[in-house]
Amino acid sequence: MRSSTALARARVILSAVALLGAFAGHAAAEDTAATGNAAATADLAAAAQNPIAAMVSLPFQNNTFFRTGPDNDTANVLNIQPVVPFNFGDWNVITRTIVPLIYLPSVTGSLPEVPSGGESGDHFGLGDINISAFLSPVSEGEFTWGVGPSLSLRTATTDRIGTQKWSAGPTAVGLVIDKPWVAGVLVRHLWSFAGKSDRQDVNQTLIQPFVNYNLPQGWYLVTSPIMTANWKADKDNALLVPVGGGFGRVFNVAGQAINANIQAYYNAVHPEFAPEASLRLQLTFLFPK
Repeated sequence: MRSSTALARARVILSAVALLGAFAGHAAAEDTAATGNAAATADLAAAAQNPIAAMVSLPFQNNTFFRTGPDNDTANVLNIQPVVPFNFGDWNVITRTIVPLIYLPSVTGSLPEVPSGGESGDHFGLGDINISAFLSPVSEGEFTWGVGPSLSLRTATTDRIGTQKWSAGPTAVGLVIDKPWVAGVLVRHLWSFAGKSDRQDVNQTLIQPFVNYNLPQGWYLVTSPIMTANWKADKDNALLVPVGGGFGRVFNVAGQAINANIQAYYNAVHPEFAPEASLRLQLTFLFPK
């Protein structure tokens, strides 16, 4: 068990280091954001910060959770989140898929990806895949919105890193792009409708406000905490409310547009044994038209 735990932790460390290295390493590349068209860079940054932009993108988001459980262990979730839009005349359908690779230490409270705790023991593997589709009007105005269904698939490779339930519900996003600001909120609610009868039903709300302030040369400041409410838990263990933020940059390496950011959060409100803080490293490959 110790060897498997060490291997899982090594994977966690390597994934975090790889993302951080990619974020820092662009400084050694040619700085096309500074020498290129500043307006085009600003437009790309705004699109990259818009969760329902009609642009193909491939984000890798690594979340490291600190001081989880009674032993103050470290958990990790690497989310692979491809975004693929489809156009139907005056409307776009933007699909967002979240594929989580999860490492949990022996005792961990609720995480956004795993609303309720399960059996004990270290675990690493694939979590429940979530697919959302947003119907959004084609618009060049300051305000943009999208609404649609969200489906959580029972794909976890072990009982502990998934809900062992099939869940579905509505999701919506609204945002304002008033340069240099990009601000809005994404909401989602899931109810379970099938799965293991001996596992807690899913009744979870997720709210993610986001505020970006764009600076020259593709740099920006950002806060985008992921707040959750597990309505099946008792009132003292229902809410997870992070506070924090970070910075990032949209840049270009060898013709490939990339968005990288780093954010840190303190969980001002959290369930028992849930993490007290987290570090988010995100690297997104952008494919503008």
